[in-house]
Amino acid sequence: MTLLPDLFDGLLSDARDRLVSLPAVERPQLAPVWAAPIARRPERPRPHPAADTEAALSFITATESKPVFHSSAYTGGAPRLFFDTERHLVPVRDLRPLAGGLSLDQEGFELHRSPSTVADLHDEAAVEALYLPEVEALLCRLTGAARVVAFDATRRTDGPGFVEGGVGKRGPARQVHVDYTRASGPRRAADVLGTAEVERWLAAGGRIAQINLWRPIRGPVERSPLALADAASVRPAALVATDQVFPDRVGEIYHLAYEPTQRWYWAPRMTPEEVLLIKGWDSRDDGRARFTPHSAFDLPATPPEAAPRESIEVRTFALFAR
Repeated sequence: MTLLPDLFDGLLSDARDRLVSLPAVERPQLAPVWAAPIARRPERPRPHPAADTEAALSFITATESKPVFHSSAYTGGAPRLFFDTERHLVPVRDLRPLAGGLSLDQEGFELHRSPSTVADLHDEAAVEALYLPEVEALLCRLTGAARVVAFDATRRTDGPGFVEGGVGKRGPARQVHVDYTRASGPRRAADVLGTAEVERWLAAGGRIAQINLWRPIRGPVERSPLALADAASVRPAALVATDQVFPDRVGEIYHLAYEPTQRWYWAPRMTPEEVLLIKGWDSRDDGRARFTPHSAFDLPATPPEAAPRESIEVRTFALFAR
């Protein structure tokens, strides 16, 4: 039983004797086994450093009569407001560290990485033929919807000289708002999907949600990013129904009245390979997020050489089996 230990001790003794017998100049070239470099696993990418900031957001001021404004489509330029607003400085948290846990049904928004196959999102024909079907398929995959119907695409910029297909300049929306209301959501769904389809789907126990998919056309976004309110922090009483006048119809959106308990988030330096999902309305009132206020805002200390923000947002209706 002692053969192996004796053999091992003998080998170590012989190796030590040979090492000592070498000229001193050669000894540093030899290293003991325990000095050999240890192979390490590649380090995981470090999380994006938090970039919390503050934003001066524009909120509606409470009024006794129903507020109204003329849309960009009506004015041919900037919207014209017929109500008072007030600005409040609010803390805005970086949502990137939380992105994996965000939900359309909880906070009302999500961030995903999903590059588009469409090379030019200014190309109207390519957007209609390729990008809208791509958005529909992407939202089905990300949300589990049985069907998604895209019905509007809007490009926006805070740069000069940008004109969108005869509609006029479309700048970033700088009033905190939600695109649809308890009344206008189902009405717009009936316009897009057809009244019979909406009634059939809901009668069968299904659910319909209006979801926007927002993507930068160029990036990273350094000007006029979006601030998003956690829908769970917004009281229904703070949502103010507002008439939105178009050339051929009158719609209705929510503007938001300020409350200090509202929680705000943003995604710093978004790229064209990323998308924000924003819920604008949900047919089911069961405690899930239904309305998600949002607004563009000015970043503090934006460098003067920062490129203008260019983005495209696609409005959709997503149909869920339950």
